[in-house]
Formats: sequence, C-alpha cells, structure tokens
Amino acid sequence: MRSAARAGLLALTLLLPGTATAQAAKDKPLLRINDRVISEEDIRLAESEIGPQLSSIPASERRRVVIEYLIEIALMAEAGKKAGLTEGPDYEKRLKYYRERAARDAYFDKNVMAAVTEASAKALYDSQIGAVAGQEEVRARHILVKTEADAQDIIERLNRGADFAELAKEKSIGPSKARGGDLGYFTRGQMVKPFEEAAFALKKGEISEPVKTQFGWHVIKLEDRRERKPPSFESLKDRIMASLIQRKAQEVLEKLRSNAKVEFLDKDLESELKEAARGSFNLE
Repeated sequence: MRSAARAGLLALTLLLPGTATAQAAKDKPLLRINDRVISEEDIRLAESEIGPQLSSIPASERRRVVIEYLIEIALMAEAGKKAGLTEGPDYEKRLKYYRERAARDAYFDKNVMAAVTEASAKALYDSQIGAVAGQEEVRARHILVKTEADAQDIIERLNRGADFAELAKEKSIGPSKARGGDLGYFTRGQMVKPFEEAAFALKKGEISEPVKTQFGWHVIKLEDRRERKPPSFESLKDRIMASLIQRKAQEVLEKLRSNAKVEFLDKDLESELKEAARGSFNLE
C-alpha cells in the first residue's frame, strides 16, 4: 500500500521542477535479463500487482522477492515469444484484458490512491483516536474462595505476613491461581461491577475486604495503577490509510456505476449474483 501511495506522490512531482531527475530515477537500469532491462519503475509496478502476497514476507526480503518475480516474468515471456505463443485469438483476448486492467490501475492510482494522503490519515486519527484521553487501568491479583469466612481467613493470614501470590496458588479456586492470582492490567468495564469498584478504590499495595460476586468471595490486592495511552499514529497509519483507500474506492466506483448501464445477457448469471450478493450490488 505504501509503495502505491508513493507512486501517487511521484506523479505529482513530475509536474514540478526536477521532473527530469525524478524520471531518470524511475527509468534507471537496475539489471538486464538477456535483452530485457529492469528499472525501478518495473519494480514499482510489480509491487503494486503482487502487494497483498508480500504482506507475509519480511520487509527486508520483499525487494528481492519482487526482483525474482520480474526475472521469472522476463524469462517466461521470452520463452513464450520463441514458442510462438504471442499470436492468435487467445493471446489477443488476454492482451485486451491486460490493457483494460492497466487502464483501470492508472485510473485507480489517479482518482483513489492520489486522493488518500498521510495527512488525511493523520487528520482522521487526530479526530477519532488522538483526541481521546487515556484510560486508567490497574493491575490486580485476587484470591477467590467459596465463603466470606474463607475470605476473612485469607485476610488474617495476609496480615500475619503470608505472601499473596503463594496463598493464591494454595487457596484460590479461580483459574488465575496458577499465576498467583495475577489478572494483569484491566480498565473499567472489563470486570464484574463489585470486583471493579473494589479494585479501583484501592491504593497500590492495598488489600481489599472480602468482595462478593456471582463467582464467590474475592480478596483483591492492587499491584499497580497507570494511564493507558491510545495507540500511536505510526502503529495505526497503514490500517487507517487502507480504510480510507477502500472508502474512496467505493465512492468512486459507486459514481461510475450510477452513470453506467450494466446489462446481463445471461439471466441465470444475473439471478446467481443477486442471490450471492443479497442486495449488496447495484445490478439495476
């Protein structure tokens, strides 16, 4: 996605001083496969084609994978020409499809990709995420027992110096007993109300009185309290831009469809697609 976004920015630079330098960088020869020269622009185009397949490959390996893909294309294309496979109706049909795909990609880059910038992604982040105040969260341990008397006994043993984590492993009937009762960090709304109110009312290091919930009786120890900050823009940038691109593409496509006539010549296919789409496509 970032490579395609850079392509949109590159198209704008061609209108400004330094155009010759930018064009030279795009056309700079990088390698030769027999008589075929591969340039930086070839790599960009290949990246835009196989981008989704690159997401599972480490970033440091992607350029090598793209270059290997281009070498494969060059070698097989040359072999196809020598074998006489670039003549005839089947080849012409394939060529027609690829020409339409190229025109579609050019239109997409200009009207969708170029319209979605990092600045627009940052503006969306600032309005919906960055402006949201951080949430308070606490880290607590608890010991869950069946009765209030059991909980009081736990408190007495803690007051006499027993270790909370060890006592949780020994006495708790909750699933967190193996971790010494550690529940990790949580925010308001993640625990049942009586437990949450008791935990957030404690100071760091304090132990609660017995707290009753539908699970039994709890003795809670507050381990830590901190502010949970919202995720950074950098960590969300790719997801935000992908969402904006999808939204812009849908907007552009809907406008094109509203001015087009889509006529199904095969009525069985029309019925099949309408059923599959369940009304999500405008096939009128």
